[in-house]
Amino acid sequence: MAENGTSNTMPSRLNELLERRSEARSAGTDRAIAAQSQKGKLLARERIDYLLDEGSFHEIDMLVRHRAHGVGLDDNRPYTDGVVTGHGTIDGRKVCIYAQDFTVFGGSLGEAHAAKIQKIQDMALKMGVPIIGLSDGGGARIQEGVAALNGFGGIFYRNARASGVIPQISIILGPSAGGAVYSPALTDFIFMVQGTSHMFITGPDVVKTVTGEEVSSEQLGGAMTHATRSGVAAFVAADERSCLDDVRFLLSFLPSNNLEEPPGVLGSDPVTRSTPELRNLVPARPNQPYDVKALISAVVDDGEYLEYFPFFAANLTCGFARIGGRVVGIVANQPQVLAGVLDIDSSEKGGRFVRTCDAFNIPLVTFVDVPGFMPGTDQEYGGIIRHGAKLLYAYCEATVPRIQVITRKAYGGAYLVMDSKSIGSDLCFAWPSAELAVMGPEGAVEIVHRRELASAEDAPARRAELVAEYTERFTNPYVAAERGYIDDVIDPAETRQVLAASLDLLITKREDLPRRKHGNMPL
Repeated sequence: MAENGTSNTMPSRLNELLERRSEARSAGTDRAIAAQSQKGKLLARERIDYLLDEGSFHEIDMLVRHRAHGVGLDDNRPYTDGVVTGHGTIDGRKVCIYAQDFTVFGGSLGEAHAAKIQKIQDMALKMGVPIIGLSDGGGARIQEGVAALNGFGGIFYRNARASGVIPQISIILGPSAGGAVYSPALTDFIFMVQGTSHMFITGPDVVKTVTGEEVSSEQLGGAMTHATRSGVAAFVAADERSCLDDVRFLLSFLPSNNLEEPPGVLGSDPVTRSTPELRNLVPARPNQPYDVKALISAVVDDGEYLEYFPFFAANLTCGFARIGGRVVGIVANQPQVLAGVLDIDSSEKGGRFVRTCDAFNIPLVTFVDVPGFMPGTDQEYGGIIRHGAKLLYAYCEATVPRIQVITRKAYGGAYLVMDSKSIGSDLCFAWPSAELAVMGPEGAVEIVHRRELASAEDAPARRAELVAEYTERFTNPYVAAERGYIDDVIDPAETRQVLAASLDLLITKREDLPRRKHGNMPL
């Protein structure tokens, strides 16, 4: 430094700059770096370099240090303050990014640390580019007290402001506890890594102290806990590099902001390709399951499908794919799991996905094989009415192109909720195997012909006759087609071609919602 006659020339100043930059790039202690490596975890800058295009990262606020004096940290003021922030590209497209550095203050958030994240959030929103947060920290920095809490609040506020405007992606690569979990919860997608990612409001020690319950970090807030039970983690990977690869793949389906269209990719899979294998997909027996993912794989480009929450509420599958090079969001009942019924978890999952697609101009394709809503006291007491309405609300509010294909069962209110014509679907198609009715033939006969069956001499035989008659008259797609509730009955082999042509038609769709501050969805 230029003190007491020290040289003030440009070379000396540049040497000082290089020294400071070098210090910032190795801000963590050797011990902390070694501990990170022993856990099989990459360092913050290694993660950024792996995720972004090579050589594209430009760091911002490298020389920031905390300004918390009088709290025992005056002699420990490393550069970066435990978070690396900046911008770069992924597949040539701009993104903003921050990565908490567990080797500096355990990645804990203080006032300066929070200000760096807030600055890059503001930049992402102004520039209209995705923001990616790599979380690996111990929550609020206790020494900084309310200043740290205030920093979290500013981050949360910006998460909410950016929601539906730019894609927000959270990657949990270590601990995330207390207030730190709420920023990821406000973002669009959460990624976790098995064995090293943990999220919880209160950790195992606090749980044991307060409730007496003994639980490990993995059981309480591990990746698979949040992927299968809580519905917090949308994507889970076996290791960090696989996780970062998945993030790049997800971004290939998303626009940079809500004013852009998702990126199209012209592949070698022709839109004219027939799907004759689908003619044999639906079993002859109405209660026999089949894998709807076989249908999805057949109709999308190159069979490529990125499933959203694959381990949670598997009775409804959602995900991203392309048809004719165009990105689509797919929602489909899965007959292999709970017969494809809608329940609390699947309704929330589907509602969230539909709203995400609508926010980012991604057309929706819905495959319907739904026998109804899940019955039972657990569902009713848990609020299936309120939660089921979330999926209904999401579809009703969506203004992107919407296409429905009914493959088999479409019963009752669940049929309406699965993007029916009556709630605004643009084009609705049905396979010849489709069954549109208030309920299944057996249930309908039991209700409509209750008295007749009670007095019939051979009730089983009469019941069978009535079921066959009801099936013939009502559970076929042609009654709905006559009334225009579906637009066409199609050969399953034509499904990909019909979807591609429909997307071509609907791509210029423009629809505006009534002017309002916001709707009051059933949260």
